Amino acid sequence: MKFLTDEKLLIVGAAGMIGSNMAQTAMMLGLTPNICLYDIYEPGLKGVVAEMNHCAFEGVNLTWTADPAVAFKDAKYIISSGGAPRKAGMTREDLLKGNCEIAEEFGKNVKKFCPDVKHIVVIFNPADLTGLVVLLHSGLKPEQVTTLAALDSTRLQTALAEHFGVQQCKITGSYTYGGHGEAMAVFASKVKIDGKPLAECGLSAEAFEQIKHDTIQGGAKIIELRGRSSFQSPAYNAVKMIEAAMGGTKFTWPAGTYVNNDTYKNVMMAMPTVIDATGVHFSKPEGTAEEMAALNASYEHLCKMRDEIITLGIIPAVADWKKSNPNL
Repeated sequence: MKFLTDEKLLIVGAAGMIGSNMAQTAMMLGLTPNICLYDIYEPGLKGVVAEMNHCAFEGVNLTWTADPAVAFKDAKYIISSGGAPRKAGMTREDLLKGNCEIAEEFGKNVKKFCPDVKHIVVIFNPADLTGLVVLLHSGLKPEQVTTLAALDSTRLQTALAEHFGVQQCKITGSYTYGGHGEAMAVFASKVKIDGKPLAECGLSAEAFEQIKHDTIQGGAKIIELRGRSSFQSPAYNAVKMIEAAMGGTKFTWPAGTYVNNDTYKNVMMAMPTVIDATGVHFSKPEGTAEEMAALNASYEHLCKMRDEIITLGIIPAVADWKKSNPNL
């Protein structure tokens, strides 16, 4: 089997449903033969390793460990789902303190054991904040750390496809930006339905509000239907992000990225992005006045959560960030 690279890919939280799906997806896509699975829950980790071995992927050197020193050593690419999942009735923000503490330890492990890592994808919620914590404590450059945000856009695409009765791939320009949570900003002014602008497709205001609701509550709906938070879609999108960072097909769905410009300062948020072998690159969102106002509100929400974890002592005050990470 031909692999994209032979460099080490570390999957953190591998005993969980997202982690195990990421491992399988990475091997199916032939990203690298050098995959390490890490989790502190050793029995579950052993079970995942057994399942992966039973798949009999050709040429893969699958290793596993519950020791972070072993797991992180020489890792060049990392995907982490190693936080607590959402449960019924919870928002992503409900996970803030506990998962940001996990992110702090994760970032410090990167700095200690694999400072030469090339790219990290953080997907445990609230991803905008956990990703920011990892970036601060790892000492990496902003273009080296991304967070999962594509699901909001693919959920918008799904809802539009279902409404208009077309294949999902026929929906283009459906994106959400800002926070990966209920304060996300839905951008639809550039959407096309099989090449036709959405504005010309007769979508009522009431129907669009329902589509936005279904998009924003997409994760909660999965929990309601399956009794657990989503795992297949985040796993697939996260692996496609790391594939792009390895030099594979560019990832062009929105990703969470560090932003510090004239408009948005010192936050991790979803933007129009491209991930390639040189890292993540973002551009300024373009939308209607209403869409930009929603994005600004989402940014303010992220700032409040950022300030909360500063108060908790998980990250330092913004003025002191360069002491933790000179790249910021």
